[in-house]
Amino acid sequence: MWMAGGHSNEPDTTKRHPMTRLLVVVASPQFDYSISRQLTKRFVAEWRRAHPDGDVVTRDLITAGAPLVDIHWIIGAFTAPDTHSAESAAAMRLSDELIAELQAADHILIGTPMHNLTIPAPLKAWIDQIVRVGSTVTPTNEGLVRGKKAAIIIASGGDFSPGAPGEQYNHASPYLRAILGLIGISDIQFILAGPTRPIAMGDIPAEDLLTRFEPAVADIVRSWQ
Repeated sequence: MWMAGGHSNEPDTTKRHPMTRLLVVVASPQFDYSISRQLTKRFVAEWRRAHPDGDVVTRDLITAGAPLVDIHWIIGAFTAPDTHSAESAAAMRLSDELIAELQAADHILIGTPMHNLTIPAPLKAWIDQIVRVGSTVTPTNEGLVRGKKAAIIIASGGDFSPGAPGEQYNHASPYLRAILGLIGISDIQFILAGPTRPIAMGDIPAEDLLTRFEPAVADIVRSWQ
């Protein structure tokens, strides 16, 4: 109980720690057949075990994707709101929504395939919506998205992992590290989930590959504690 002019020895149960939030961004058009989606689901399950009171927000870029940047977006991003046309105002509202999802998250998980040695178009469209001067980066390239931890799962037909012959052709990981770093996210861990080609050829079941990367998933979730 509280004493007048003094301090209570009992815990203040009125105070609540804010729940940890995970933003999950998925970009594979293959849905249930997607290795990146399946491994992302396992990551989320592991994260929920570590954060039973946590909140998970999912942005599926195939079913609810981000539009490409157009002239209305450009005008909206670089002019005062009170001068916006209806089209520019609408473009900024969606960009604001995506940025708010990002800023509200403590942890960020991106699950994506590799398309033609880099990221797929839906993921690039999302990035173009969230990298915005004045909102996530300053005019002098200072990141405004701070205090986040990110994990990126990249599924690929070939082996692009460090030391593999295909490493030099991996343009997805360096780009994602650079662009997220630009907006202030530097704590990034990657899982390069490949090669998936043996699954497509029927040489191994998908479960073999997924199981191989489960320890990496657990290690990242544990490191976020």
